[in-house]
Amino acid sequence: MWRLLWRSIDRFSLQHFKSVITELRQIKVVNEQNRDTVVDLLQTIVEIVTYGDRQDPLIFECFMEYQVLAEFVRVLKISTSSTIEAPLLQYLSIMIQNMDSEHAIYYCLSNDYVNNIVAHPYNFNAGDLALYYVSFLRAVSSKISRDTLCLLVKVHGDVVVSFPMYTEALKFAQHEEKMIQTAIRALTLNIYNICDDNVYQFITTPPASIYFSDLVSSLRKQCLQLDALVNSSEDKCTHQRNKDIFLKTDKIVDDLFYFKDMLSVGESRLSRVVTQNLLSLLILPLLLPLLKLGENKGSYHISAVTSLYIVSRLLQVVGGKHLINGVAGLLLYHYMALCERDAIATNGDTAGSTGDASPLLHSLNDINIKVSGHEAEGEKEININYLLQHLNVQTSSNSHFDGSPRDDNVCIERFGIFAYLFSDNHSISLASLFLLLTLAENKDLEHFPASLLGMSQSQGLMNNCESAFLKVDGSILVRLMPQILKTLLKVLACQPPVSPPMQWHTGWFLRKVLQCQGNKLTDDNIHLFNTSYEQSRECLQKELDGCWFDHIPDTIGNEWGSCKKALELQFHVKDPLFTLELEICQQAIDGNFNSCFAWERMVDAVKVLILHLQLKALIFMGCLLEKPSLESPSDSDLGKTYSRDISSPSFGSEVSLGSGIPCRIAFSYAGVRDIYLVAVARGISGKLILAEKHPFRSQRGVVIAIAPLAGLSPRIDEDHPTWLHLRIREFEPNFVKAKGSQSKVSTPPADGRWTLGFHSAKACETARLLILEETCKQRSSVESMLAPLLREDYLVNVLDSQGD
Repeated sequence: MWRLLWRSIDRFSLQHFKSVITELRQIKVVNEQNRDTVVDLLQTIVEIVTYGDRQDPLIFECFMEYQVLAEFVRVLKISTSSTIEAPLLQYLSIMIQNMDSEHAIYYCLSNDYVNNIVAHPYNFNAGDLALYYVSFLRAVSSKISRDTLCLLVKVHGDVVVSFPMYTEALKFAQHEEKMIQTAIRALTLNIYNICDDNVYQFITTPPASIYFSDLVSSLRKQCLQLDALVNSSEDKCTHQRNKDIFLKTDKIVDDLFYFKDMLSVGESRLSRVVTQNLLSLLILPLLLPLLKLGENKGSYHISAVTSLYIVSRLLQVVGGKHLINGVAGLLLYHYMALCERDAIATNGDTAGSTGDASPLLHSLNDINIKVSGHEAEGEKEININYLLQHLNVQTSSNSHFDGSPRDDNVCIERFGIFAYLFSDNHSISLASLFLLLTLAENKDLEHFPASLLGMSQSQGLMNNCESAFLKVDGSILVRLMPQILKTLLKVLACQPPVSPPMQWHTGWFLRKVLQCQGNKLTDDNIHLFNTSYEQSRECLQKELDGCWFDHIPDTIGNEWGSCKKALELQFHVKDPLFTLELEICQQAIDGNFNSCFAWERMVDAVKVLILHLQLKALIFMGCLLEKPSLESPSDSDLGKTYSRDISSPSFGSEVSLGSGIPCRIAFSYAGVRDIYLVAVARGISGKLILAEKHPFRSQRGVVIAIAPLAGLSPRIDEDHPTWLHLRIREFEPNFVKAKGSQSKVSTPPADGRWTLGFHSAKACETARLLILEETCKQRSSVESMLAPLLREDYLVNVLDSQGD
């Protein structure tokens, strides 16, 4: 034991360290024959240096005296095989990551050691060398500071002319390996956070600044790919398509957070170059089609709903005054310019105008918008002033803009984004409303009058919003609130009903608007809501005839909390991805008889009813409802009772055969067997039992199969009147109360099929009627349990119970 301990201590001794260095210096060439020996020497050196940095200062003094890092550089140069490069970079990364003393870090970064290692001509075409190289660069970037950054750059006078580590790292910025991309982004952020003025000047001017335009161009390409997925001609509502869209949006959001991190550094030159590239290469080209200029000079052929999603998500994640005001200035230019013109015509000056977009948009004069022309033209640029000329021409061609309706039959004359707000395409309508509210609740919005988008602070558009522009009544959104409210109610009251997800997101918006309106509705709006409410009740009542009616009470209990939470979701955390999901899934589920799809339809019907109950409570009570208590019928209400073994059977247990009907069934693994069919309903529970006669007890049977009574759909075979066909639910959902709603199943199991044979047609018919009778009893119990919730006076009863 002592010998092992001595060897361990001796391994990290100064004498041993010097001998290892001497052995490494004797290496004149690195080839396949001595590669393993060199790797062992490099590993030993890194282990001893890491130990010495923390435990023995003499070791690191020796490390500097012998210029060991120069030996690492020499090993790279004398190697005839690239197989030494990966372990060398790996050990260097480990050593640098584990260094604690500033003195050690300063030495490692000095004398161009790092720059020489960075600039070595590596062959990245094979193996994982790129990953080790980038890991090394990231390790170095995590140790540099404002004081040591100067050791890694080359200057001429006061001008930085070269930054090898940064420029070499950027070559991997678009690498297909996600880990490498992440490492490069971490490296750049490390550098941006410690740069001085001279390095920032290098980073934000060509050729280094091309990195930022390449980033935005890559993001723009992903947006085009996303739009292609959204507008694919493939069958809608496929799980794979939804998955592809989710993955693509996830990548886009990752990029947006990277831009946000760069802006969060707070350096003006970095923020300017990032913002200008986002505006000129992505945001403004996306917005131009939404402005409806007639001639879409900036169109990248992205659909309106995708453009609205991307801009909304970008403003949510990235934000920033320049981006927020740039988007708002273009989207609302028509309204502001017309209000200014009307004020001049009325008052002779702009004192009474609602707003002037000029100060904001003139701040974008140095922005050239990259737009796509015809194939022969390729990509070209237009200046913001060119766009403003088109906006002014369109504005001057409209003689009047009134933000409030003259009567119910006259619609507001709408411009740009407001045309989408009242689109017949519901997903586009909700997407445009989401974008406008994203602007309205953002505190970075400036250059606008207080009344442009918001409303009085007492009526805050968004909860607890204190932005300056939300403090005066008479804004455009306030004027449009009656029309927005009616549009949302019309979506809910559509015939045939829109998809459940569309109803839910519409309901979420409706709650926000109702809060702004003080929960007040006109008679017409109440009629629309009542129509929608009745539709939701009818949909649930239809499910009482479906194959999952027995699970409706449990589903209400399990979904109520998650539905209430979703309805109360704050605006700033709501993901606009729902707009794309609605666009690709606007049709209802077809008449598929698979029990899994029937389950999803039932859950959707429950959610829609909960939504309408909550909205009704908000309208008439001013608050949302807590989960109701659904009481099961008492035993005295159930009529016929059964022994415990019948009402709660299990496989292999004994049951009474008193009400059983003899029949036969063929199993693939056990042949034909004589059995008894027992159908029993107790409260909201119902089972179909197949039992074999007990060998010793004539009135008892042993359970060999159990199936839920609901969904059996008993049917007598047309050609064989003694055969009874039953459909068995194979999909059995597991409720997870903590998580609420169930996720949809991508590959649902096929329903089971049982065929029972009886000795006569009469016996077969008797069995069919028995199953239907017991199913009816079970359904009646469920209906009794749900009756209070579905009554018109449910809210009155809730109020009475609260009063008690």
